[in-house]
Amino acid sequence: MQGAPYVSLSAQLTLERRLESLALNVANMNTVGYRAAGVSFHTYVSRAGADPVDYATAGKDYVTRTEGPLERTDNPLDVAVQGEGFLAIQTPAGTVYTRDGRMRMKASGELESLAGHPILDAGGTPLILDPTAGPPVIGGDGMITQGINQVGALGLFQIDPGARFSRYENSGVIPDRPASPILDFNTNGIVQGHIEGSNVNPIMEMAKMMTIQRAFESVTGGSEKNESTLKDALPILGGTS
Repeated sequence: MQGAPYVSLSAQLTLERRLESLALNVANMNTVGYRAAGVSFHTYVSRAGADPVDYATAGKDYVTRTEGPLERTDNPLDVAVQGEGFLAIQTPAGTVYTRDGRMRMKASGELESLAGHPILDAGGTPLILDPTAGPPVIGGDGMITQGINQVGALGLFQIDPGARFSRYENSGVIPDRPASPILDFNTNGIVQGHIEGSNVNPIMEMAKMMTIQRAFESVTGGSEKNESTLKDALPILGGTS
């Protein structure tokens, strides 16, 4: 069995997967609360022939959890999450978690995301403010006050480090494991009047993109050289048989 063409093909597929991931990151480098995408790979050994051959897998997507930079807006309905927490919104796909803390208040008092999804408290209930009581004051623990009255609290949720995410509307994620409310606000919290920028480093992403492009060219060149060698060998082998 000629393993070289299959090894080359597996390498091209993995590089293409990485390139798609990088393109997604570059496209969202200015998206509020966006967490960069990545792809993890490993090899597996095939022993179908006389010699073992290492192949690269297609890879698994993951979402990086490093924090993005804080950007000051002074808008009382903008919040940034510090630490590992996520805000929760109610969507047609169910509960979605996000680091995009841009909110707005409807005339009836419902607090919602810019996309129109209700913002949830720690119990998973949509938050409703008093539309006549003025701008809210939001504490580091998410507590919302209007005047002298506490009217609710933003839910802040912890997602298992081992959970895998599927994306929802750019900054939103849906984990494959249930999230739990954060009760410790020593290292986690809310900053009012700020938003969190994307954690994508555009310079690093462009550098990675060039490296992948060179690697793809190298793999393609090796594959073409191997094919040429086989073509040259066939007449010789045929003449000696």
